[in-house]
Amino acid sequence: MSSSMEAQVLPDNDATPCCDAVTGELLGHSPLHSTEDLKEAIAAGRLAQKVWADMPVKERVRRMIPVRDYMMAHLDELAETVARDVGKTRIDALVSEIVPAMMALTYYCGKAKGFLKPRRMMPGSIFFANKWSRIHRVPFGVIGIISPWNYPFSIPFSEVVMGLLAGNAVVLKTASETQAVGLALKECLAAADLPEGLFSFINMPGRIAGDAFLESGVDKLFFTGSVPVGKILMAKAAETLTPVSLELGGNDAMLVCEDADLDRAVNGAVWAGLQNAGQSCGGVERIYVHVSVYEPFMKRLKAKVEALRVGYDHSHTTDVGAIATERQLETVKRHVDDAVAKGAVVYARSRPPKDPLQGHFYPPTVLTEVTHDMLVMAEETFGPVLGVMKVASMDDAVILANDSDLGLTGSVWTKKWKKGAKLARRIMAGAVTVNDHLMSHGLAETPWGGFKESGIGRSHGAIGFAEMTESQVVVQDVMPLVKKNLWWHPFSPRVYATIKGVAQTLYAPTWKERAKGLGKVLMGFPRMFMK
Repeated sequence: MSSSMEAQVLPDNDATPCCDAVTGELLGHSPLHSTEDLKEAIAAGRLAQKVWADMPVKERVRRMIPVRDYMMAHLDELAETVARDVGKTRIDALVSEIVPAMMALTYYCGKAKGFLKPRRMMPGSIFFANKWSRIHRVPFGVIGIISPWNYPFSIPFSEVVMGLLAGNAVVLKTASETQAVGLALKECLAAADLPEGLFSFINMPGRIAGDAFLESGVDKLFFTGSVPVGKILMAKAAETLTPVSLELGGNDAMLVCEDADLDRAVNGAVWAGLQNAGQSCGGVERIYVHVSVYEPFMKRLKAKVEALRVGYDHSHTTDVGAIATERQLETVKRHVDDAVAKGAVVYARSRPPKDPLQGHFYPPTVLTEVTHDMLVMAEETFGPVLGVMKVASMDDAVILANDSDLGLTGSVWTKKWKKGAKLARRIMAGAVTVNDHLMSHGLAETPWGGFKESGIGRSHGAIGFAEMTESQVVVQDVMPLVKKNLWWHPFSPRVYATIKGVAQTLYAPTWKERAKGLGKVLMGFPRMFMK
């Protein structure tokens, strides 16, 4: 894989340094862009989009497939770039970023034509049988995507692919902390045969990006990030009524029933809560365990967590990598300190990394005796910390799970499928899994998004693909001999009687009244053929 990043040797005021998240080693630079650069990218995208949207969907798909071939040829390099830029393990990078992205590209290329196919709507009433309606999916034009640092490849990649296949131009801004990944994604897209200017990669500080995108005229903005920033962007977008899709935070609950497979539940909690060092908006943060299985569950959880290997990934013998930023590390520490000060107990903790002086590491930690007045249970911690509470019933667990301003994901663990599905429906979250957690983000066919302050809109699947388009209905009259509708001018007592007759024919309580109404309609029917 060529590296446009490593070829850049620029002063820091003209570029963002790209560094290994653990060692601090300088990997290269990513050129900075101005608001004027962004406006030029949007203008270029608008021109290219007209050409792209006119192409048959089949041709767009043909031009996008080479991206997957490029990724397959550079699998190891991509995984290493993600791992070094974020601080996660290469296995995490491969399983949660690169491979799901390839699956998503394949899925959307296979489904794009069907997703975009015009759909005929059947008449809602016999009196409108001559009106044939079709819903068309129309691209917005130029969409902007602002993506986060925790999954800097997989999150924007799916949105970019859907946006392009839907007929849009795309302008992408990845997080300043993970510019190496953004540039790698840009190189992947370069393998596609796209019109010049259709896809642009922009690097600018996050503090100005939202305003810059909205003020520069994008037709829709997709943002993944924090709740406070999402609210600011939504308010800004309201000034121009620019549509936005917001995937924000999560404080996600795991419910362990009395009949759960405890080995699977514990393994699931460890992976979904602690992989990527817990920096997953849809990962497990809160665990509610039925009292009858609490002790054996906790015993297993303690053993698994204490056996985790934390550190820099040299040879695939590390389980948990680093916290991506110092600021996030401080948040994790603050949440744990707050919990302990309020009475929580550190029940289990993994071994520290062998070289604690490098990187922002935090040992995976399990807290018990937690309550909902503690930050670790009330807010999104976004780190390798699990808060566990004992519950007397699963009804109590549901109440506690829903006691949050956020509602992105949740999970239920039980051997009874029907019971699991029933409990899952009671959890106020956008994506709820049974006997699994977090992985649904990797299912291209499954919509992703949350309730409450976890955001608005959806990504992934048919619903997410539809977010890349506007619906346009085209209604055709298929009776060419009709010169005027029943309700057109000039008005008269006969027109009123005819329209009233329509209502009587359809909805009068007796057949006699309906027949009387039909007579009124037939009396007014000839008017439709008069000039």
